[in-house]
Amino acid sequence: MTTYDPPRPWVASYAAGVPDDLDPVSGCLTDLVESSAREYPDATALEFFGRETSYRTLQQQIERVAGALHERGVRAGDRVAIVLPNCPQHIVAFYAVLRLGAVAIEHNPLYTARELRTQFQDHGARTAIVWTKVVSTVQDFPADVAVDTLIAVDVVRAMPWTTRAALRLPIAKARESRDALYSPVADVIRWDELTPQAPLPASHPRPATDDLAIVQYTSGTTGTPKGAMLSHRNLLANAAQSRAWVPSIVRGDGCVVYAVLPMFHAYGLTLCLTFAMSMGARLVLFPKFDADLVLAVTKKRPATFLPLVPPIAARLLERSRETGIPIAGTRIAISGAMALDHGLVVPFEAASGGYLVEGYGLSECSPVLMANPVADSRVPGTVGLPLPGTECRVVDPENPQTDVAPGAAGELLVRGPQVFSGYDGKPEETERVFVGDWFRTGDIVTIDEAGFVRIVDRIKELIITGGFNVAPTEVENALRQHPDIADVAVVGLPNSQSGEDVVAAVVPREGVTLDTEGVRTFARGILTPYKVPRRIITVDELPRSLIGKVMRREVREQLQG
Repeated sequence: MTTYDPPRPWVASYAAGVPDDLDPVSGCLTDLVESSAREYPDATALEFFGRETSYRTLQQQIERVAGALHERGVRAGDRVAIVLPNCPQHIVAFYAVLRLGAVAIEHNPLYTARELRTQFQDHGARTAIVWTKVVSTVQDFPADVAVDTLIAVDVVRAMPWTTRAALRLPIAKARESRDALYSPVADVIRWDELTPQAPLPASHPRPATDDLAIVQYTSGTTGTPKGAMLSHRNLLANAAQSRAWVPSIVRGDGCVVYAVLPMFHAYGLTLCLTFAMSMGARLVLFPKFDADLVLAVTKKRPATFLPLVPPIAARLLERSRETGIPIAGTRIAISGAMALDHGLVVPFEAASGGYLVEGYGLSECSPVLMANPVADSRVPGTVGLPLPGTECRVVDPENPQTDVAPGAAGELLVRGPQVFSGYDGKPEETERVFVGDWFRTGDIVTIDEAGFVRIVDRIKELIITGGFNVAPTEVENALRQHPDIADVAVVGLPNSQSGEDVVAAVVPREGVTLDTEGVRTFARGILTPYKVPRRIITVDELPRSLIGKVMRREVREQLQG
């Protein structure tokens, strides 16, 4: 059987210093912290509200917790649920679980009880390390989902003593802040009590490179939440690819990474939990995004590397102007999860003096697949170039064995060391998203002659009206040009005559009463008639995920309801 090797035009467009390919990775994820601890023991690994943890101390904490978990029965291959915001304990828990050869399963701590219970039923973890705010939710799980070992984490205890003292002041604001971070718990093991009788021996077996490391929940390409199985190889490779993409950042040379994205999400996990630790970087942790907190740190120590989403970039820029605190010195900001407006890039780069570039990925791919060059050669409006070692094809969605003509739109297929092995316990779902060893992303793209990739739309979100396919993104981009529209989401709603109607949910600019028929007239000047929304519905706001992405599925449900 011959292996299909597609052309790689993007390699010629790489920025100076970025390699064409990478050597295969080896070892396991815990090597990342251990290596940094050996080489930079006294360097700051973590910063949390000003409190610093050195790499030496971080490694010691990981070993202590790994030993304590082992004494409580956690073994290689076991699943351990982690339900934490961004905090030092999160990093320690993650690497301690992996040190044992166990599997870390990340969860959104703000999920509803039903959402968490569904995921726990799916993965079957018997040990859970959770935020105190979530303890009661896990304790109330029914018997068939209940965990055997529940460890409660008080994130407040990781803060400096001055901050902890301020949270105890008898004033409303202090009480409100503490209540947001802590809830009293009972009948649990407390994180700070995790002291083993004996340390984990250095001879304890380490996981193999191809062992399962994490199960990352994702809606995938079908809209149904499921666990993507990512190995140590997948995550090590993606960290190495990310390092290769930014050759101007020197390992251990004062690199500062801001964790403003949640680390339970694949995007935040790779660029903070793995990439930052592999760089020997100072990882500044924020439990949630707060522009004032970020600017306060920026004033003292600007970010070398700042993973974000467009709404965060926009809010930082806006708040910087309001407060007069500059974002100057922020060297590289990389944006993902949604389209990055060039109208934001220009002022952000002018204010920071660095780069703001767009990237692209999926949870199934660890998650980063491509990014724009961190150079003047970047191409706004595209998601950039495949990372070293990543291969791409563009195929006919109806016949994914057949490549489309160069430059034509089609479904993006990818393969590379960061691509997952499949969905946990769902072989049929896994089979559905692979064509041989090529993963079907479910995204419709074009690739130009220089190798830059432009996302056209998601297959599952295409609207079929009167036999024509309509890409929601194209319609949204057209409507955003209207001066009275602040935000928009376009979905398809059932129509017995045409299959689906193109419907736009629109947020008007403040103080504007929208002329919906005037908007349709405006759209006719940009779009072919069948793409013009049949209905335009004014809404106060659009539902967004925690990382700021508009959730079209929820928009559709709200409009149908």
